[in-house]
Amino acid sequence: MVIDYALFGDVVTFDTTFSTNKEYRPLGVFIGFNHHRELVIFGAALLYDETADSSRWLFETFLGAHKYKRPATSFTDQDAAMSKALEEVIPETRHGLCTWHLMQNAVKNVGHLMKSGSNFLTNLKKLVYEYVEVKKFEEAWDSLLSTYQANDNSWLQNLYRLKEKWARCYMKSTVTLGIRSTQLSESLNGDLKDYLTCNINLNGFFKRFDKVVNDKWYKELQAEFNAREKLPTILCQTSPMLQQAGKVYTPLMFENFLAEWMKTLSLVIKERNEMGLLREYVVGSFGANELEYKVIGGPSNEVVNCACNHFETVGILCCHTLKVLNNLDIKLILSAYILKRWTRKARD
Repeated sequence: MVIDYALFGDVVTFDTTFSTNKEYRPLGVFIGFNHHRELVIFGAALLYDETADSSRWLFETFLGAHKYKRPATSFTDQDAAMSKALEEVIPETRHGLCTWHLMQNAVKNVGHLMKSGSNFLTNLKKLVYEYVEVKKFEEAWDSLLSTYQANDNSWLQNLYRLKEKWARCYMKSTVTLGIRSTQLSESLNGDLKDYLTCNINLNGFFKRFDKVVNDKWYKELQAEFNAREKLPTILCQTSPMLQQAGKVYTPLMFENFLAEWMKTLSLVIKERNEMGLLREYVVGSFGANELEYKVIGGPSNEVVNCACNHFETVGILCCHTLKVLNNLDIKLILSAYILKRWTRKARD
């Protein structure tokens, strides 16, 4: 776990969902993504309770075990005590809310707004994942409250106060690796339920939890073997950049990169402006005026930056950037934009 955290601990989710029975002690697990985008466990603890003091002790102990390396971003549920402890122990770490927990809590607290025929949940998901502009987010939020006459709902009021921890438009510069939009916590809880029950003794618990950890390591070994045995060939023969990506990235990350590359086929450069050694491009979909992004790039200094912040959050170049690189006749991924944590050599 120590080595895993040293390599992949840039984004961490802390999960206690498995402790659903209040008569038993909560199990807290620190999890994240490895270079194959598979779940990796960084640490775990059986807690006496979920108070701020217990959470503070846990976070301090976890950091101590990992030589005080702090994650760039940490995701938790909406527990107030946990959030307080996290902000006290690692204030420099960006704190976000796990969106899977958020949706589960929404069903529990405002489920009456999701009755048959209601679009409330769909609209709430759009607020979480889709709006990239603050103004449009705020307008959509006001519309949601008005449509469902929920202006006085205390749970929604509290959720809005935490918007900088879950809304895409407020987190677009935050390193997430895509964790916030996955069912990472749900996956972990499914694995735990396969091996653990609330009434086993402590010795049995450690044996079974060790089995969960070993299964995760075995899955990574399988992914490593498959990655070394197979290199992607589709489309690669005609594209130097795809050839490079196929050799550098793990298979799943290559698929993600390929998806961005394919999107460039429907993109057009709508504006070009000279900025000294740099150029500013406006990139958007063919025939559409919405969701246009500014990309700054220059062939001489090998710098490229997109307003969508996909690279900053997920760690691979976006389709808008790839469109500009092609326009600049740059046929390979610039080395500064290949994160080692997503490559086949992440453990080297």
